[in-house]
Amino acid sequence: MMREYKTADTDALITIWDNAEPLAHPFLSDEVRDQVRRDTTNIYLPNAETWVLECGGAPVGFIAMIGTEIGGLFLDPSHQGKGMGRRMVDHIVAIKGPLTVEVFKENKIGLPFYERYGFVVIGEGVFEASGDETFTMAMPVS
Repeated sequence: MMREYKTADTDALITIWDNAEPLAHPFLSDEVRDQVRRDTTNIYLPNAETWVLECGGAPVGFIAMIGTEIGGLFLDPSHQGKGMGRRMVDHIVAIKGPLTVEVFKENKIGLPFYERYGFVVIGEGVFEASGDETFTMAMPVS
């Protein structure tokens, strides 16, 4: 079930982030990871349009939107590979239409996920906090 984020979800979502983020971004330094964790807690979750995926009544993933851009999509590793990430993106696409996302070039989980979904690279950039290269990806407009 997908539902809108509530402040009471913060601890559960940060636990999901803590478990999933190092798998997707093992190249980030501890210093950068700590800053992004603080920003996720204090800035992104409260200010983005965040949706929570529940399984058995407990949060197992979340997707945070800034307009039509996916600001973050994280799924507890025990639920990865079961179509739940696709379900979260499908939910947002049904509301907002075609989406964009910025993903690290070295993200061995997110990049293939977005490619399988049908996103295509439309630009390149750099994550200023770490200097790591990114791709800007978009869903083709049909």
